[in-house]
Amino acid sequence: MKQAGVKVLRTWGFNAINGSELAGALQSGLTYYQGLQRLDNVIKTAEKYDIKVLLAFTNNWVGYGGMELYINWIAGSNNTHDVFYTDPRIVASYRKFSASLLSYSWKLIPNSCSEKYVRTIVERYKDSPAIFAWELMNEARCLGDLPAGPACVAGTNLLPQWYKAQSDFVRSLDPYHMITTGGEGHFFWADPETYWLDGTLVSDYNFNGDAGENFDLDITFPNIDFAPVPSNMASILNLIPQVPTSQYKTGVLDGSMIISTVSANRAGKPLLLEEFGVDGLSEVLLNIPPAKAWVEHALDTKHAGIMPWQFGQLGLSENGGNRLIKYADALINGASPNDGFAIYPNETAVRDIFT
Repeated sequence: MKQAGVKVLRTWGFNAINGSELAGALQSGLTYYQGLQRLDNVIKTAEKYDIKVLLAFTNNWVGYGGMELYINWIAGSNNTHDVFYTDPRIVASYRKFSASLLSYSWKLIPNSCSEKYVRTIVERYKDSPAIFAWELMNEARCLGDLPAGPACVAGTNLLPQWYKAQSDFVRSLDPYHMITTGGEGHFFWADPETYWLDGTLVSDYNFNGDAGENFDLDITFPNIDFAPVPSNMASILNLIPQVPTSQYKTGVLDGSMIISTVSANRAGKPLLLEEFGVDGLSEVLLNIPPAKAWVEHALDTKHAGIMPWQFGQLGLSENGGNRLIKYADALINGASPNDGFAIYPNETAVRDIFT
């Protein structure tokens, strides 16, 4: 990464396991504290090479544990996704841990078990020179792999309230480092964009509030220091033929990216173009012009940065072999894992976009 010119990396600060994975985790040294020791190694290596780390606390999705594992542990698997933000039993568990936040309304207190983990991570690494910022959750929404419940729908502001309370909590632990939501830049507009899809007039998910976010509000919270806007090129460009009236146009800037810039400027907060992903080299080569246009727009409008998804490396070897616990994260012919969006060093046409 240092040789590639990477200055800031974003990575998971979690790797939760369930009961069925415990035996394999123990074999691979992925118990709670051994897992933290592995994260210690990431942070120390980043310090060594002067690379800053943006650390995400948990995941909206089931991948690598995520928030739904907390739901299954405490509230039970028959619950909806959004109970992570509100369930009083989860909050009660947190109250036993710290009486200092009892003054909060329970509806505004973030997940207690999550905060136990957040406290552990923040207090463990906040003095490291490698820490760039804390990310509350990867892509928080009202729904995930579990469906949303009636408490988290457009206009309830449940997720913004959670952002506010959780960012205040992290700030109480660390007064110095930046904090970001980790959201996807979804808006809640009274009159969202609409388009025809399969003969039905539908409102644009990016603007109708169904995701649970309210970008215009979220970015104003005092302890949210910058806002990420994921921009997966492959997903957006594949959407264009289905949504002819959408603001997403081939060769033209992503409409929501421009709107997010205006909103961030109004709040006086930096905007980070995050998860700038491409689905394989062939996809990128077909779309180099719009990719360059988006990067140029981000630079022209003084975005805080551009973070490609995901960094790929070749010529790697494993020490002790790969033990498959939950995902096929093995090295294949010396290549680092690829979720379909990895950018490897030999893909110069892609890397040239960012240099």
